[in-house]
Amino acid sequence: MSKKTFTRFFYRFVLPYGGLILVRAVSLTYRVRVVAPEHEANALKEFKGLIYASWHQRFFAGITLFSKKKPIAIIVSQSRDGEYIAKISEILGWRAVRGSSSRGGSSALRELKRLVGQGYKVGHIVDGPRGPFGCVKPGLIGMAQATGIPIVPVAISAEKAWVFNSWDRFMVPKPFSRIVLRFAEPVKVPRRLSREEFENKRSDIERNLKELYAETDLVWNSPEKIEEIFS
Repeated sequence: MSKKTFTRFFYRFVLPYGGLILVRAVSLTYRVRVVAPEHEANALKEFKGLIYASWHQRFFAGITLFSKKKPIAIIVSQSRDGEYIAKISEILGWRAVRGSSSRGGSSALRELKRLVGQGYKVGHIVDGPRGPFGCVKPGLIGMAQATGIPIVPVAISAEKAWVFNSWDRFMVPKPFSRIVLRFAEPVKVPRRLSREEFENKRSDIERNLKELYAETDLVWNSPEKIEEIFS
């Protein structure tokens, strides 16, 4: 077996399956509660679809939490890392649409629009894959314009987590940790926006996401709030 063939085999089979076994094993120990589920429900009722928007930093727990919300489509880059993510998506039952802002973006948006028409929801990491941390990139707004469905910001907060020395201080909730999954109100994006309106919408969503995460993280400072959510 050549080095190239082995590398491809490792990224397409060994790493995705091995990684997901570990993720699922740890996730089974989590105690998860959903806050404000009506925002998700209202978006699905009114628009028949939505775009889940979240930070890369907190998505570890979301891998299994959102695997239950199929059908979901996500845009994945055409890089080698993207191939690994696409394979994980396939295992989870998600639909990986290959493309990015630099390669295959237009065709990816057309495919996303087609899938939304078939009843797919969309998942999107707003600051991935390499940051900067907490920055909502323009692609999120473009997705909402192309598909016609609203953006629903999502915060995932863990009581106890390991923090890695990565560009976004990536967090992995510790086994048996309590986790809050919180939805914000849907944000509708008009199909036509001036350059200034586009930037204002992008910055508004970025600010709202930061506030959503900050408020959700404060739960762990309040024994009363913890009792209210987890009782």
